[in-house]
Amino acid sequence: VAAAGQPAQAGPGAAADAAQQQARPAMPVPPAPEPAAAKASASGSVAAKKRNYVPIIVILALAAIIVVGVASCAHSMSKIGGAFGEESNSFTGNTVAVITLDGTIQYDGSSCSPEGLKALLDEAAEDDHVKAVVLRVNSGGGTATAGEEMATYVRDFEKPIVVSSAAINASAAYEISSQADYIYTAKTTEIGAIGTVMQVTDYSGLLEKLGVDIDNIASAESKDSSYGTRPLTDEERQYYQDMIDEINSVFIENVAEGRGMTVDEASELATGLTWTGLTAVENGVADEIGTFEDACDKAAELGECADDYETHDLYIGYNYSEIYDLLDLLSSTDSSGTYTSEDIARALKELSEHDTTIH
Repeated sequence: VAAAGQPAQAGPGAAADAAQQQARPAMPVPPAPEPAAAKASASGSVAAKKRNYVPIIVILALAAIIVVGVASCAHSMSKIGGAFGEESNSFTGNTVAVITLDGTIQYDGSSCSPEGLKALLDEAAEDDHVKAVVLRVNSGGGTATAGEEMATYVRDFEKPIVVSSAAINASAAYEISSQADYIYTAKTTEIGAIGTVMQVTDYSGLLEKLGVDIDNIASAESKDSSYGTRPLTDEERQYYQDMIDEINSVFIENVAEGRGMTVDEASELATGLTWTGLTAVENGVADEIGTFEDACDKAAELGECADDYETHDLYIGYNYSEIYDLLDLLSSTDSSGTYTSEDIARALKELSEHDTTIH
């Protein structure tokens, strides 16, 4: 049940949005390797050359990760460069940048938010090696205003943008996608859901059964209309309906502009329901059935580098695979089960070469 008075959602429903939310992987801290038993030696030549750095290396690993996290936040907000002061990107040839929108469209600082998407698009715009962008979309929608803002950023982006639709590309996510130069979809993708919904839940019947009486002291008669402690009046219901219709008209106008349709044509598609990819290509919601690789090839074609290009992911936050690789490195030992000063230096050097902010 949606909370009373929640922001208008450009999505096929709360269930579809909730299905898109994925828990971020927790950062496991590996147990400290057990120190190897000291070998007795008369000369002590072998044992003296190596010391057991297990506690030190674990502490340094944790400290390094924290340092990278602090650098990440600083970079994301101020764009002053990557972790340890290095440049965030190291592209050297024609590049198609890939930005993934996977989850609910909202204000959370991720790539599924206006701030996050804009930071990534700005990064792609400023890098001369990036010739085009692919948006890999797997989202059932979210907050209408966030979708509107993100659609504007995609529309105003000067380099080509191609959308690759995954399992679902619906509502606010589709509003964003509609501003791209080309939209690919799988045959079984759920795509479209042009529409807007707002939920106001009335708990007054339940409260009455529980013997709970709530008095709302409000500055205006309708100030408590979305609190869920009383039914909406007819006037309030019509007010909210008019507001949703106004918000939805912005959605329809954006789709019409992005897809080269008239407002009437886009309105006919604004049923609030999704289509399969096959139907979407027929009715103009998408351009072509194709894979992620097809989308990359199309982006390279539009970016005039079809014969020679590489793809790189742009993302905000940690690249967890790189962190895990680093932890694996730090947890490895030599045949004697000990660390040397060279091991520590090598591990920290590899960490410093990784930028875990905007890639």
